[in-house]
Amino acid sequence: MASWHSVPIHVAYEVLGWSAFFSWSISFYPQVILNYRRKSVVGLNIDYAVLDMVKEILYMIYSASLYYSPAVQKQYGNKYGQTQMNPVALNDIAFAAHAVLLSSFLVYQISIYDRGNQKLSKMAIGLTTIVFLTSTVCVCISLSHHHWLWLISIFNVIQVALTIIKYIPQAAMNFMRKSTEGWSIGLVLLDFFGGVTNFLQMIMQSVDQGSWKNFYGNIGKLLVAVVSILFDIIFICQHYCLYPPKDNKSKDQQLSENAKNEV
Repeated sequence: MASWHSVPIHVAYEVLGWSAFFSWSISFYPQVILNYRRKSVVGLNIDYAVLDMVKEILYMIYSASLYYSPAVQKQYGNKYGQTQMNPVALNDIAFAAHAVLLSSFLVYQISIYDRGNQKLSKMAIGLTTIVFLTSTVCVCISLSHHHWLWLISIFNVIQVALTIIKYIPQAAMNFMRKSTEGWSIGLVLLDFFGGVTNFLQMIMQSVDQGSWKNFYGNIGKLLVAVVSILFDIIFICQHYCLYPPKDNKSKDQQLSENAKNEV
């Protein structure tokens, strides 16, 4: 695949990429630590956590396949041109592997800590089932025709759709509770910074190559960054403008007490 034309742009690309990696990777920890300290996941939407775990698994398969598989890279070159660079960077692989581990651990915390009266919704169960069945069918089709790029592209589309969907239950839950207590603002801020640096990294590659094909050649990475930024802005507004932290404590304590009374 193509090589870099400008050393400074390449350096900027790597700096932005690893900045996105560290920011997005660290973004998991504020929520994990908050859950551990409270011994509760009240305020964290279960649908969000489960859908995020499924999404991260699909993203890891997509990224690892395009980065490591010569067969997939050849099919990518045939479709977008052999002079195009691989749109997946090493930092994408590192983030994907880390994200699968941390999102799985977050789901584990949900299974052991106080959840109040919250349960996994039928919508989340249905979506997860559809994703599993769709993925299985696509794998069977690819095995017979060797359409590997098509297969991981399907995975990429699904993970983008899950990225859009997964934030909605959490945003709606914050709105219904009129509180962001239990939902880490640290996660949101780091996720926002990761989305911005990830988007800028893609721009650096396009500038160096004089082509914007890496954007629609890896449309999933672009959409994930844009969607994350947009929802993070919503969460920031909820936390700092609509439901200030000073009002959250008493409301969340009341919700926790009501949940315990119901039990």
